[in-house]
Amino acid sequence: MKRLFLCSSFASVAKLFIDFSNEELKGKTVAFIPTASLTETINFYVKSGRKALEKAGLIVREVEITKLSHDEISSILNDSDYIYVTGGNTFFLLQELKKKGVDKMIAEQIKLGKTYIGESAGAIIMASDVEYIKAVNFDPIDKAPELTDLSSLGLIDFYVIPHYGNFPFKKKG
Repeated sequence: MKRLFLCSSFASVAKLFIDFSNEELKGKTVAFIPTASLTETINFYVKSGRKALEKAGLIVREVEITKLSHDEISSILNDSDYIYVTGGNTFFLLQELKKKGVDKMIAEQIKLGKTYIGESAGAIIMASDVEYIKAVNFDPIDKAPELTDLSSLGLIDFYVIPHYGNFPFKKKG
């Protein structure tokens, strides 16, 4: 069974995640992937998400994909109880996930029953592709010049539109 917690802003719904998890979180580990935020000038949500996880009792293990090897990432993902992917630029995130095969690692961990928390871009990549994000001009694709394939993890059969109707995203689309 897939256990996915998809949201726009994790810090805003962290209490719902505690109920969703249905287990004691204190002392559990979460692989925290902030990669999508690297191209963003506004990224307060990364710190807010991390604080919310820590407040829930989770031990946060940062997994910056651009800085770690395939084997290091694999080891952390395998050893963590949860996987968390922050928001930011969807295309840059997907590009970096694909470069080291982390997209496949995450999909495999989810299929094995590990809970996945996806915030904004981290939620979007669960769909079969991210072409729709390009179509609505949600994120600039030029932040991912090496991305040639917009297929994503394909673990849900719908498309997530985070922040719909919220400023500053209200003007997008």
